[in-house]
Amino acid sequence: MKLYQVRKGQFVYYNNELHRVYSVKPLYKQSVHLIRLRDLTQHLTKAARVERYKPQNLDSFVFNRQAFTLCNDRKAEEGDYILITNPHPDSLDYYSLNEIEIVSTVEKNGVITTKSNGIRHSEYLLMVPGRKEDSRPIDYQDGGNMVDEDLNTFESNQLETNNLDLEMPNIGDVYKKNNSDILIKTMVVSIHGETIFLGGDLQLSKEELADTTKWQFLYNLQDK
Repeated sequence: MKLYQVRKGQFVYYNNELHRVYSVKPLYKQSVHLIRLRDLTQHLTKAARVERYKPQNLDSFVFNRQAFTLCNDRKAEEGDYILITNPHPDSLDYYSLNEIEIVSTVEKNGVITTKSNGIRHSEYLLMVPGRKEDSRPIDYQDGGNMVDEDLNTFESNQLETNNLDLEMPNIGDVYKKNNSDILIKTMVVSIHGETIFLGGDLQLSKEELADTTKWQFLYNLQDK
């Protein structure tokens, strides 16, 4: 793919595995920043090394070491995971293509997620735990019939390597805190060794900042 075809939120295959694009930084040599869905590790690559995939009903894949099947035959309930495939956020909402969120409240026209986003029922696919009998595994571009036992074996063998794949953030990167009742945005102001210093006197390791259940990368000031 050419760089201008790569967009934040797209599902892509990289090294044969399913990833989500969380940032595109054209000025960097490895401009495409990815999150591997099965274990949420972060990876850097070039546009030429990824291939886009558009998720659809009855696709199944592993997200954060748990298998899910995408379904459009029922609405989400409290506690369900949803994949936002048709985002149309209002001015007070902050979400984008193919984000995965947890439902906090169900209303007539949509749901409210734990990130305080209001999402219409037409904007998401429900993520049903497990692989439905008629589902299509999309974890791998080549070899989609690999079962979860294969994934567990691969993860065990690659655990040390995965930890090394975590990206060190850049000064000027802006993050949003996900597991908070109030909106918190902060910027990376300095880095010392493995310690990341954020505005507001916050100090985190790169592993903590890479945990997408707690922090979400938004943009770098140089991109604005």
